[in-house]
Amino acid sequence: MTAAQSPQARAEPHRFYMWMAYACAGIAFAGFAPTYWAPLATGSASAPAIVHLHGLLFSAWTIFFIVQTTLVSQGRVEHHRTLGLLGIALATAMLFVGIAAQIHSIRIGIEAGLENHNRAFSIVPVTIILTFAALVAAAIANIKRPEIHRRLMLVATISILPPAIARLIALGVGVPIAPGHPPPLVFSLAPSTASDLLIVIAMIYDWRTRGSPHRTYLTAGACLLAIQLIRVPLGPSAAWRAVTDGLLALAN
Repeated sequence: MTAAQSPQARAEPHRFYMWMAYACAGIAFAGFAPTYWAPLATGSASAPAIVHLHGLLFSAWTIFFIVQTTLVSQGRVEHHRTLGLLGIALATAMLFVGIAAQIHSIRIGIEAGLENHNRAFSIVPVTIILTFAALVAAAIANIKRPEIHRRLMLVATISILPPAIARLIALGVGVPIAPGHPPPLVFSLAPSTASDLLIVIAMIYDWRTRGSPHRTYLTAGACLLAIQLIRVPLGPSAAWRAVTDGLLALAN
């Protein structure tokens, strides 16, 4: 038996995805620790139920991803598949609760007299949520093609990290981020670029282990990058304002 055919060699990619899951969870927790988890632990977090539910669901996803990658790494594929049904329900809940939380944020911005800025910036969280949902749906559609499935799930998890990274960057430069008071729209490029580096790491891993990056990373990564870039000019547009009108109307 060659090294490439050994059980240890076959398990190595699964361990890579497990450690990437830990990295994603670590970034998510670190980003929201100062502004959410620490105040929540001390009882000083004052936020409506939709914000707490949003935080619970999105945090649960990072834990879910760790569990799923760990199960595969341990060879417990049947447990992984069974638990996948919970993942579908969780991702669906994240979609609807995430949109509801953003509608709440836009309303806070309007009450604070920052309507135009909040409407424009809302393109960032809304497209993050929609992109995540689309990537998870694509991963589910490719559940019988594990090489594609696991890469799409990794990209989906990476796609929801920019808000956490944004808070780390804001903390470093002394620019607070609070509901209804988002940073300038162009600021979204920095955390998005930082999160994309995780996809680059995965592509490098592919290049070293299989000779070239998997086409899933190239396709999904390119789509993700295009969405991140188009947000800046599209956010302040009349077309996006019409979208926000529709979102606000849903809540009435």
